[in-house]
Amino acid sequence: MHAVRSLGTLRNTVCMTAAEPLAPRITLSDGTSIPQLGLGVYKVPAEQTAELVAGAIELGYRHVDTAALYRNEAEVGEGVCASGVPRDELYVTSKVWNDRHGVDETRAAFLDALDASGLDYFDLYLIHWPAPRQDRYVEAWKALIGLREQGLVRSIGVSNFEPHHLQRLVDETGVAPVVDQVELHPWLPQRDVRAAASAMGAAVESWSPLARGRVLEAGSRDREVLSNIAARHDKTPAQVALRWHVQQGLIVIPKSTSLKRVAENADIFDFELTATDMAEIAQLETGERTGRHPDDLG
Repeated sequence: MHAVRSLGTLRNTVCMTAAEPLAPRITLSDGTSIPQLGLGVYKVPAEQTAELVAGAIELGYRHVDTAALYRNEAEVGEGVCASGVPRDELYVTSKVWNDRHGVDETRAAFLDALDASGLDYFDLYLIHWPAPRQDRYVEAWKALIGLREQGLVRSIGVSNFEPHHLQRLVDETGVAPVVDQVELHPWLPQRDVRAAASAMGAAVESWSPLARGRVLEAGSRDREVLSNIAARHDKTPAQVALRWHVQQGLIVIPKSTSLKRVAENADIFDFELTATDMAEIAQLETGERTGRHPDDLG
């Protein structure tokens, strides 16, 4: 197992008395449950990750989302261990990258990730992208099924899978993912993906829930709409956008390297958007993505 590094430093810099959980949990189709709000750590520098994770847990976060691609799985594990919160109260997700699809390759990638994290298990493990041109995501899925059957991971799912990718998994293995994590924000509400996921009992999780911050850019129409709604609720535009996600039953994993912003992102469970608010946000839809289309990557 990976040795926990910097633990003494973290114990000196992070209060070890964590707040009560901030977010409700959503029950997944396999009977487990996932905190509806999580901390994303994409592009968080490794040297900042452990303290950020421990600090977020102190604030009341119980869900952290990482991946092999992010190169901070080890530091996520350090932050989890440093938090002082029992492991079974926390939820950690990681993902296999495209270059390790295949039954044997994906299993090895999972074991490498688990070892790097220093954790005994992941709560959720995902195929990061379908990478259809290499056409090995069904093999990767079979590896995840095996890992779950062996008790090495609690739940298994996918990320960036379109409806036809999801259906192929079910057609060829008979096993549906419990989560599909996709780019989703007011520009891109992903109605087709959500309908397909719902039909097979999968929850949808939003990455880039603020379109990498672009829906909040000063002077934009998006910012104006969100600001007007925010003023009616005494909230920030970002909080309005994140509330839009959770109010639709989506799981959401905003990312920030600022603990102040991390705390603000969680302050979304004490108000409700009206039907008028939701209709105004719906007008922001353009179909624009901030990342690649799943059929075009890998």
